[in-house]
Amino acid sequence: MCESVHGHRVMELMLTLDKAITKADLKVLMQEHFGGAARYHTCSASDMNADALIVLLEKKGKFIESTAGIKTAADRICSH
Repeated sequence: MCESVHGHRVMELMLTLDKAITKADLKVLMQEHFGGAARYHTCSASDMNADALIVLLEKKGKFIESTAGIKTAADRICSH
């Protein structure tokens, strides 16, 4: 069983891009960086696949949407 990756790590990875990407490209990036079998969790949810994490982060307002796709900002990552 693989270790669960916190959603903060995904958002921190997005910050390194410094540009908007599509959700499909984010999913590919997550698979490349954390592995195709990775599971994800946040402070409020656990045992999610990449699609479920992206949906959750979107619902929680963690993304900044534009015509180019999504990105995040450091102030949208909780610090606990």
